[in-house]
Amino acid sequence: MKSIRVNYLVLTFLVMILGIFSRKISGIPLIIGDVLYAVLIYFGFRFLFIESKKSTSLLFSLLFCFGIEILQLVQLNWLITIRKTTLGHYILGQGFLWLDLFCYVIGSLAAYYFDKLFLSSRIN
Repeated sequence: MKSIRVNYLVLTFLVMILGIFSRKISGIPLIIGDVLYAVLIYFGFRFLFIESKKSTSLLFSLLFCFGIEILQLVQLNWLITIRKTTLGHYILGQGFLWLDLFCYVIGSLAAYYFDKLFLSSRIN
């Protein structure tokens, strides 16, 4: 099980790097970064909660992504200050977009099915 957890950690960092590059390279549509954000969150949940079912990680990743997106509607001064930092911008985003919710569904489902098809079948 330890090697499976390491696989999820490696995937999480690879997706994080891809997501950062997707924002830095012009010509890559912004929605790619949003999809990768959801993939990152899914694999992060798999790493943290390896014993849980894959479907539970799918649900939690969607709830997390949707929660962060909805939080973008909140415009408190301290939250705006955090969003202005590079890390805060990557984690919390800037503004609410309905399209982002669609991207999160696509990314979470893609990660879930990748997980089911190609990663360990020994875990739920």
